[in-house]
Amino acid sequence: MVLMQAKNLRTTAPILSCFETSKKYEVMNNQGQRIYFAEDRSNCFLRYLCGPSRSFTITIYDNIGRDVITVHKALRCSCCWRNCYLQKLKVEAPPGEKIGYVYQYFHPFWPMFKIKNANKEDTMKIRGSCVVSSCLTDLNFNLLSLDEEIVIGKISNTWAGFIRELSTNADKFGIQFPLDLDVKIKALMLGASFLIDYMYFELWS
Repeated sequence: MVLMQAKNLRTTAPILSCFETSKKYEVMNNQGQRIYFAEDRSNCFLRYLCGPSRSFTITIYDNIGRDVITVHKALRCSCCWRNCYLQKLKVEAPPGEKIGYVYQYFHPFWPMFKIKNANKEDTMKIRGSCVVSSCLTDLNFNLLSLDEEIVIGKISNTWAGFIRELSTNADKFGIQFPLDLDVKIKALMLGASFLIDYMYFELWS
């Protein structure tokens, strides 16, 4: 398995701030070397008015500053009882070329998502924990085969410790996948980690 980390770089104490800064991430390999840099420049007004339901566009850059992946999410209500309100995002790599989508879908107990290809055909699923909170423990969202029998990889939100969690709202995600996993699925997993962060962990940060 290969480990890739998406680290939210918001390191100032948000409790003392009137406005949350734009979200910035470092994406690192399993040696801790930065391979990508990502930024969400969503409108401050939308961040506070709509919260996790807001629209956003995250641009992911390589180390020489070229934009290589773009993640788009439309404004959608956070209610999950009707399909029209479920969250979804589109991933482009390179920007302008659709490679797939991540769709939330309703489940009575688990946070569930489907990874779809560019033709919106289901390819894999993501299943989270029954209780989603970044308090006191690491949380895993498993990448599964469509029949949910095989765990292919996972996205993990890492608990940083009590003192650090109080003093910062910077989140750290680990993304694990097989070395031979299709590169488009890797990009979609990265997009899914951003969606999971915005949906579940902004409220706790």
